[in-house]
Amino acid sequence: MIISIILARGGSKGVKNKNLVSVGGKPLLFWTINNLKLCNQIEHIFVSSDSQIILEQADKYEVNTIKRPDNISLDTSSSEEGWLHAIDVIEKKFKIYPSLVVAPQVTSPLRADDDFCNALNLFKENNLDSLLSVVELEDFFVWKRSNDSYVSHNFDFTNRKRRQDIEKKYLENGSFYIFSPNNLKKYNNRLGGKIGVYIMNKMHKFQIDNEEDIEICDKILGLIN
Repeated sequence: MIISIILARGGSKGVKNKNLVSVGGKPLLFWTINNLKLCNQIEHIFVSSDSQIILEQADKYEVNTIKRPDNISLDTSSSEEGWLHAIDVIEKKFKIYPSLVVAPQVTSPLRADDDFCNALNLFKENNLDSLLSVVELEDFFVWKRSNDSYVSHNFDFTNRKRRQDIEKKYLENGSFYIFSPNNLKKYNNRLGGKIGVYIMNKMHKFQIDNEEDIEICDKILGLIN
């Protein structure tokens, strides 16, 4: 059985009530839940939060809710702690024993409608143990400061390669991860074993951390919806 666990903490340093801020005319949480519901491979959706306001909003979208303890909802708490707690509750309270978990990040609302299903298909076809979403990284010619001058960082400017000859690299965009509960418990990490990547559209690299990010995502979602 495949489920999704959405971690949506109430506290936020950058943007107040970030997970419920209006983006594209909807609360930020809506976009992730809506995308998950478009994938028929995902049988149950759970929202884990320390915030009653967030849990009440999740109820409106007809998904399951889990109250996360305050001691694992701190700025210093890891996502792994939240997922492990949620899986424990899901198994003990809901009597659901998932084989795979899709773990999206609410603050990355830009996704194609078929991203989750396509990523799950990729996961299964390649017998992966874990998967992360990425975008292609455009770090072709990077310079860095060195003392009172600048030096080329990832290339030799005296022997400049053509862009098409540069090896492709990928940036972890944080949109979502896929793993099994067993793999999470084994490595105490979202990633471990045979790791695969799901390459997303470059436009989908935005994560909402500040007001400027909200404005950018708001405009993009307004255009595509």
